[in-house]
Amino acid sequence: MRRTIFGSLTALAAWASAADARTSGALPDMTATLREQRVESASIAVIRNGRIVSTGAWGMAGPNRAATVSTPYNLASLTKPLTAEVILRLVSAGKLSLDEPMDRYWSDPDLSRDTRRMKLTVRMALSHQTGLPNWRDAKGLAFDHDPGTTTGYSGEGYQYAARYAERRTGQSFETLAGRWLFAPARMRASGYVSAQGATMPIAVPYDDVGKPLPVARVTRYNAADLAHATARDYARFLVDARNDRGLISPVSAERSKSQADLTPEICVGTKATTCPPWTGFGLGWQLLGFPDGKTMLHTGKDAGAFTFAAIDRVSGDGIVILTNSDNGWRIILPILERTGSDPKLIAFLRGQMN
Repeated sequence: MRRTIFGSLTALAAWASAADARTSGALPDMTATLREQRVESASIAVIRNGRIVSTGAWGMAGPNRAATVSTPYNLASLTKPLTAEVILRLVSAGKLSLDEPMDRYWSDPDLSRDTRRMKLTVRMALSHQTGLPNWRDAKGLAFDHDPGTTTGYSGEGYQYAARYAERRTGQSFETLAGRWLFAPARMRASGYVSAQGATMPIAVPYDDVGKPLPVARVTRYNAADLAHATARDYARFLVDARNDRGLISPVSAERSKSQADLTPEICVGTKATTCPPWTGFGLGWQLLGFPDGKTMLHTGKDAGAFTFAAIDRVSGDGIVILTNSDNGWRIILPILERTGSDPKLIAFLRGQMN
């Protein structure tokens, strides 16, 4: 089944909040909202004009443990933009290529008998055009469709690109991420592999009735899921991504344009009235092409986690929202409204609920 990153926002159709007064970015107390919507905790960072102007955290990060701005959260699929950024910086440094066949350096053993693997490129992987499923099943990895022919949300594509980067550079992906992303952005509370005990404990996930779930202890990186960060750390990354830090201009231009048109899929029927003129998969992000700006957007959903990040490439206004609850989707719109986020973005998300 074809899926966009808005697949994780479809549950928003069940609920919509009344609009609150717009603010300059100061964070209102979200305690009552969390309690009403049965969300254990949320951590938020607001960006205005390319600067982090406020951060906040509310609720419980675990049994008898309050959430703070220093609490790392499971990013779920917000991991994908991190992976894309590492790879694009390596492309900018001449160490990788967007369009050379990855098969020259890496080929998944499950695809050894399928010649279509020789068509796979980084560009396809970062824009969800590999033809690979989101995740392989018990039978192994196989193509759902021919590479480059249509879009299909794929965590496996991101894993493929990360392994290509490892083989092409001769370094582990965690080493590459530290050197090219986490260190330059001062993302000291972030990483792909769990570090419970070495840093602040990661927020405990909770199901939709408030039952705590096991914390996934990650011992090997996943390029598409399960990385962790604080909201402030992720906002630092978001600002750098908006500013194209570490990218040469041709790579920045490629990241800024739609690689795969999603308008016919997303903007249908009544949804078209609140859609921007175009929307598509970029390299690591979904892009919303508004007349006066271009928004980079991604969401994430795992068991006991819902995450959201967006930034306008022109104005530099953005937000990061991390939650540790299956009900986290319930507070995305109220937070966007109460922090004075872009009305066009809010209208678009509301339109997707119809």
